[in-house]
Amino acid sequence: MKFELKTDNDPSQKYLYHLFFVFVIIALIILITNIASKLGNISRHYEINYLCRLLKVEKSSFDFNKLSKLTNQKNKQKIWDLCSEILRN
Repeated sequence: MKFELKTDNDPSQKYLYHLFFVFVIIALIILITNIASKLGNISRHYEINYLCRLLKVEKSSFDFNKLSKLTNQKNKQKIWDLCSEILRN
């Protein structure tokens, strides 16, 4: 009596599984990068809002410097205008 065991060692199936796995990993990396970017923008917005509120209460040069770096504006008057617009909304 002969007993044979068949194994499915089809190379094309392994290739498809690996290709699918690579595709899923790339999609996850893109998704995580996108989420991190969005969270960075939200964080920046809230930090600008917070610093404008601080600047309204106490006018410190540290807050001006921090807002200047965040908004890429060097003129104090433009920073004041930006903060007044943010606090108005």
